[in-house]
Amino acid sequence: MRMGRIFPLLLAISGSMLPTPLRAQLNGPSGSSIPDAASSSRPAVSPQPPVIAYVRPGERTRLRSYVFEVIGPYPIVGAAFAAGINQAESTPPEWKQGAAAYGQRFGSDFGIAAVTTTTRYALAEAFREDTVYYRCECKGLMPRLGHAVLSTVTARRGEDGHYAFSFPSVVAPYAGTMTAVYAWFPSRYNAKDAFRMGNYNLLGFVGGNIALEFLYGGPHTLMSRILRKKTDAP
Repeated sequence: MRMGRIFPLLLAISGSMLPTPLRAQLNGPSGSSIPDAASSSRPAVSPQPPVIAYVRPGERTRLRSYVFEVIGPYPIVGAAFAAGINQAESTPPEWKQGAAAYGQRFGSDFGIAAVTTTTRYALAEAFREDTVYYRCECKGLMPRLGHAVLSTVTARRGEDGHYAFSFPSVVAPYAGTMTAVYAWFPSRYNAKDAFRMGNYNLLGFVGGNIALEFLYGGPHTLMSRILRKKTDAP
């Protein structure tokens, strides 16, 4: 399956797995429905648990989140893993093999991740988006997995923190690989190669969000509602 077909398929699958409140935010008012006479005769359904009010993170929290995503355990492990794959496939072949070659590939993958994250946070500031990853308030494997996947291309906006399509999140992975191609990759690489690698870079962010959702949230655990109200109140 070509990379161009993977992401629409991922988004379609993740959309079907999302909890109802998040689907409603992404669908907008058109997703609402008016009860009819038949539905009014149905037994009452137990109400959904209340949604905790969103509080936009302050500057210190956003900086802490940025540092975690640049030099935290996930980018280091991710770069080491990607460098191992590139070493096994001898990509680029000009870098050859050996410990020095692995170090060069690790530095390249780590640099791509750093440029990607920096671009995403910088553009998010310009677009007034909240780039911090929020764990799903839902329960269950599939809804949480869908939330993690869709959070790769969405962000929270406005005072209410509604989810919306994020231009910075989509552009940043390609900015990272484009920088690598024209800054330190062999000269035979071009924009087409950067776009191809950017697809895999974006897919890597899917894996990172899944890790944040199910394994460890790093400094994001400091962003519990109580602590945010204490430290980030204007």
